[in-house]
Amino acid sequence: MSSTAVLAAPTDLLKSLNWRIATKKFDAARKIAPDLWKTLEEALVLSPSSYGLQPWKFIVVTDPAVRQKLRPVAYNQSQITDASHLVVFCVRKDLSAGDIDHYVQTVAKTRGVSADSLDFYKKMMLGSVEGAVKGGYLNEWNTRQVYIALGNFLTSCAVLGVDACPMEGFQPDEIDKILGLSAQGFHAVVMATAGYRASDDAYASQKKVRYPASEVIAHV
Repeated sequence: MSSTAVLAAPTDLLKSLNWRIATKKFDAARKIAPDLWKTLEEALVLSPSSYGLQPWKFIVVTDPAVRQKLRPVAYNQSQITDASHLVVFCVRKDLSAGDIDHYVQTVAKTRGVSADSLDFYKKMMLGSVEGAVKGGYLNEWNTRQVYIALGNFLTSCAVLGVDACPMEGFQPDEIDKILGLSAQGFHAVVMATAGYRASDDAYASQKKVRYPASEVIAHV
């Protein structure tokens, strides 16, 4: 396949993005088909990150009992229990040299090269992580990567005709406790619900409000 191949019509992409809303009310009776959800999980896996390090974990919560526990610490928002799926986007709290080595080994195996041939790349990543640790912004750096994955997920949902809603309105430490994230070395930073909007979602019929391109895009 040519590297310049157009895989989707530009008009179709814009149509999907204009259709997308931050769904506030989901139809609790409608569920995402298993094959479609599998595709969305694959889209999450394919999310880009700095150096490709993927300092994250995506917790897919479908158990109704667990969702009921999560709802009170998400300010009782109905999306938590009514959406077909809930994804908790988590950041790895302490990215270490061991994580970088694991990634280098994975690259070597995937591309059929020796780990030694990636030594310069490994040292570059170690330098960046060590600098972030010394500068006190490692968690901030990693968290930005997680938000890239969130954006990728929301766009993928829109393209596939699945409603979604990004959510920061919750108590992260309580989410960590309920899901046992701290013991795994992760911390919840944002969530997204996915499913299908209810017919009476008040926001579904409202026009999307965006500044014109001339106001937010500059050409140099």
